[in-house]
Amino acid sequence: MPGSLEPLDVGVQIPYHFRCPISLELMCDPVTVCTGQTYDRTSIESWVATGNTTCPATRSPLTDFTLTPNHTLRRLIQAWCVANRSFGVERIPTPKQPADPTIVRNLLNQASSGSAPLGWRLSTLRRLRGLARDSDKNRSVIAANNAREILLAIAFSDLVSDSNSSELSHESLAILSLFSLSESECMFVAADSDRVGYLVNLLFHSSIDVRVNSAALIETVVAGIRSPDLRAQISNAHKIFEGIVEILSFPLAYPRALKIGIKALFALCLAKQHRHKAVTAGAVKVLIDRLPEFEKCDSERALASVELLCRIPSGCSAFAADSLTVVPILVKIILKISDRATEYAAGALLSLCSSSELTQREALAAGLLTKLLLLVQSDCTDRAKRKAQMLLKLLRGSWPEDTTANSDDFACSDVVPFRFCP
Repeated sequence: MPGSLEPLDVGVQIPYHFRCPISLELMCDPVTVCTGQTYDRTSIESWVATGNTTCPATRSPLTDFTLTPNHTLRRLIQAWCVANRSFGVERIPTPKQPADPTIVRNLLNQASSGSAPLGWRLSTLRRLRGLARDSDKNRSVIAANNAREILLAIAFSDLVSDSNSSELSHESLAILSLFSLSESECMFVAADSDRVGYLVNLLFHSSIDVRVNSAALIETVVAGIRSPDLRAQISNAHKIFEGIVEILSFPLAYPRALKIGIKALFALCLAKQHRHKAVTAGAVKVLIDRLPEFEKCDSERALASVELLCRIPSGCSAFAADSLTVVPILVKIILKISDRATEYAAGALLSLCSSSELTQREALAAGLLTKLLLLVQSDCTDRAKRKAQMLLKLLRGSWPEDTTANSDDFACSDVVPFRFCP
């Protein structure tokens, strides 16, 4: 490869030393390793992550895996990008540097220090939250320093302290909402009714941020414990569904409330014995109102929640009472959003159409028969096809004479635990 310039297909030449030796692409975040060679950060991190312990260019051993940012080279690349913007070259952004583990440890020590002034501890926690929001790498650095255990202790300090530590607790919850928790950490919360009650009370806080962060931790805990009894115990907490429904009802100007709210509602509805509480709290109405507004991954959770609630008499009746609105929405969703969304919509329609002939007529008027015939011939999930076949059998009297379909009985499978979207 020549050492000066190399032409690209787009007609612009990239200086050779601006290319990463691994990917051969323009470097966005050049870093230098201990051998003196410079690579794009993403490429060299992937190289090391796959078990390589040598420098890709020199084959010398990497005795130190420290990556030093090459600021001079990055500025030269940025200047080159600006000079060639007429060719469609976009300026690479200035990358945020990963958090320094030493700084993170100091911040955590300061935040957990009971003797430090309240304002100082708050400022420290806010710095930690800013770092955690910046990147996945920062969150990994923070988590590697026992941060979750420290933050959990601070978050529930109001329960063991007479001091006015509410602000510290709320700030800790905000950081915890950015992390996943281990099962033991989830058990730390779930096994203590006072801690669960504290989180439920925060669902009614005057600050929507505090309410959403509390809902996020509740969802993380429910999803992270294996004990069905503990999950049911949390779902049975007084007014927990009312708090989640209020979050879902918050104006769309705050989309995070919608995202976290539906995750929490779905997790809580997995406890069958307490789904009626979701119906009583108004979950049916808010789901109907919000269904058209969810993004793909959130739509799947919302539809899974609809199907779960349709499986109990009170939930099915509540949805059927507004069938002129909800049935056309469910029919429209089939084969439109994703295989899982189709599966959950078909399951909800199966429950609703089994409940009354009126709902059947409304579903047929919305075009359900055509959707079902397309569904059984599609490449969707087997569960979705089984539910479609059961619906076709239920609506047998409405089939066109020349229509054939498999009418064998299939058991309607349960909603499987939700798999998060990438």
